[in-house]
Amino acid sequence: MHHASRRPSFGRDSVWLSAADIIAVFLALVGQLLLARALLAESYGLLIIALDLFATLFLLLDLGLPTLLARDGPRKPSSIWSGMVQIYRLQILAALIFAPLACGLVLHLGAHDSLMLLAAVIALVHIASYAPRTALRASGDARFESITKVVERGITTAGYGFLYFASSTDVVWYALVFLIGASIGCLLALWGAYRVANVNQVKKTDFKELGSIWENKKSLLIAALPFAITLGVLPYVIRIEKFILSVELGLEEVALFHVAQLAWLAGLLIPQAMRAALLPVLGASRDDDELYNGHLNRVESIAFGLVPIGLLSGAGIVTLLLPVAFPNEYFDGSLGASAQDIFMLLLAGWAMTVLSVPSYTSLQAGTRPWRFTGLIALVVIMATLIGWFLINWGADKSVGTALEMAAYASVASTFIMLFAGIVLSQRWKEFKGRGFQWILTIGLVFMTCFALSERSWWALSGLPLFILLPQALEAMQTTVGSQLPEKNSEAE
Repeated sequence: MHHASRRPSFGRDSVWLSAADIIAVFLALVGQLLLARALLAESYGLLIIALDLFATLFLLLDLGLPTLLARDGPRKPSSIWSGMVQIYRLQILAALIFAPLACGLVLHLGAHDSLMLLAAVIALVHIASYAPRTALRASGDARFESITKVVERGITTAGYGFLYFASSTDVVWYALVFLIGASIGCLLALWGAYRVANVNQVKKTDFKELGSIWENKKSLLIAALPFAITLGVLPYVIRIEKFILSVELGLEEVALFHVAQLAWLAGLLIPQAMRAALLPVLGASRDDDELYNGHLNRVESIAFGLVPIGLLSGAGIVTLLLPVAFPNEYFDGSLGASAQDIFMLLLAGWAMTVLSVPSYTSLQAGTRPWRFTGLIALVVIMATLIGWFLINWGADKSVGTALEMAAYASVASTFIMLFAGIVLSQRWKEFKGRGFQWILTIGLVFMTCFALSERSWWALSGLPLFILLPQALEAMQTTVGSQLPEKNSEAE
């Protein structure tokens, strides 16, 4: 059948995932505007806290298993469906133990029982959607995975709009709409995975054929443990500076930094989509060093080409649109700094994150996943230490200096992630091979972003970065045109 021969392809899949994430973010912003207008500030804040609380509490129920399926599935497509079912068995067991305890504790400590229970179910449904969406991506159908994300967000936003125009101010109804959207997205992903990874496979094999670690539950959970730990830690990485700012300064300064981060976080969807598309490709080719390194080198070329495009589009969008969307106090300096200037500094961190995609994903796909956990642990520790030192020092000078130091601390943590990732993934030789390009790119990025924050004409110094674009386009054409080596499902 048509889908039996479809294989993961970095170029094709990253385009689909990036496009879906961009559309989903736009719909999410529309949804947040509707919520902010429809609900009282207290109700809106309560909804956000409830969703964030259970999303964080239940994140470990993922167990890191979908990451293993994305890595190992492409090498044995006929075992992807049974691998997904095995993941569900383990996740359901973990949820039956942990979810009642977490819900009971939250309900005991607070009120708003119906809202809290809805938020808990929403978090569980989102976690349940990871495995089928991963199965789709590992089967080479990131296109359908992308559709499920857009459908989920579209239904949720449409539901918000219906309640808003119906003049509803009940926060529970809005949470219920969120649950309906998440459930439809999950069921659609599950149906897609069943269609692609089960029905359309000529011959289905047991999940144990995905690799030796899949042969028993203990070895599988141990192999997934580094990813589970990392998954539990990652949400705090982007929040560290805000936590420190809240201690050293106050909530108004945190709000300003958050506004500056919003566009930056939206931009991070690009490297996230690249990682998601690259992991199955690397997982399937990790036994072939030449093919494996070839993929990494092409993605590295693409990452270099994305940097100038991201700097230009990010600076333009924030300059034109952010002041229109948010109150003037965040940009006129009355809170100590301008969110626009803080964003321009954070933009350098975005560039470092894009450039770190090959080494970061190589650690995920490699045979030593604890190195990946070590990388994230190092980033968290250094981000905390650097952030505390710089923000504390800046707070003694002025509010504006402290906010700038928070941005510099964020950029420093991405710089550490980039170079620690290169070392841990053993790509130092490849780095030296492009040494001049690396030094020139990083130097111009820092100079450009600093100049943008100062609103100086020196920002034009970033224009030479566009010479990296032709090599990126060439690499993109090669990547789009080449999938993983074709395998005959019947031969498996």
